[in-house]
Amino acid sequence: MTPPADRDDGSAVDAEERAATALAAARAGASVAADHYRTDLPVEQKDGKTDLVTRADREAEVAVLDVVAERYPGETVVAEESAGETAVPEAGAAWVIDPIDGTNNFVREIPLWATAVAAVVDGEAVAAAVVLPAVGDAYVADAEETRLVPVDAASDETPHNGEAVTVSDRADPETMAVAPTIWWNMDQRDQYAAAASEVVHRFGDLARFRSAQVTLGMVAAGSLDGTFTNLTPNPWDSVAGAHLVDRAGGTVTDLAGDPWRHDADGFVASNGRCHDEVLAAARAVADVADGE
Repeated sequence: MTPPADRDDGSAVDAEERAATALAAARAGASVAADHYRTDLPVEQKDGKTDLVTRADREAEVAVLDVVAERYPGETVVAEESAGETAVPEAGAAWVIDPIDGTNNFVREIPLWATAVAAVVDGEAVAAAVVLPAVGDAYVADAEETRLVPVDAASDETPHNGEAVTVSDRADPETMAVAPTIWWNMDQRDQYAAAASEVVHRFGDLARFRSAQVTLGMVAAGSLDGTFTNLTPNPWDSVAGAHLVDRAGGTVTDLAGDPWRHDADGFVASNGRCHDEVLAAARAVADVADGE
């Protein structure tokens, strides 16, 4: 997951400027979503009983798109709630957007939800931002590092004002907290059960935060040691957070153990010190899926 230093046409990737745009866009969307948080908001179902959307999701996405369009007009957008692209293009620049990752938490008034924005060039992430307004954390990553910054651009009320974060240094599985991520449908609950079993038998503790981008931010900041799924996540659920972990010194792979891509099978992110063990857990769940 090393971002390309140059475009195919030879021009330098403006990762720092794209990181600033990702952060500004994520802040704008998060602010709109926060205005709706813990209000009497109608909730709609999309493709399933737990696949929810609200007016907050749609309005937050518009706020994100407005910032991106102003600074990078005409570039491709891959966004959860829009009717546009659903796959990351292999060539050129694009923006991957999730206005509220963790809508189930949002509607239950659980503060673990985020607005996520990633910039990709030629299929690889070069910048990302994940903003958690109800928690008070915001992460931004360029080509060099991941930093924890204020949620509000006008605020300096954070103990980590621009401080670089790194993944944890835990290497003993019995001291590690690991989270299964992404959602297993009701007809895949043996895989969900297998994921939980793999964690509780391999690691010190199991965590689950119901938002992949929140979870990946925690791995990047060293609060959580790893996360995994045997499923293929949507790009808006994964690209931004994966870049945070990568630039914070972590490891992100697919089920084969190869560097993760937006279209890879499975998703395994860790602090890198015990990645093989997290990868083994994900593969064990994949074996259950293969046996169905």
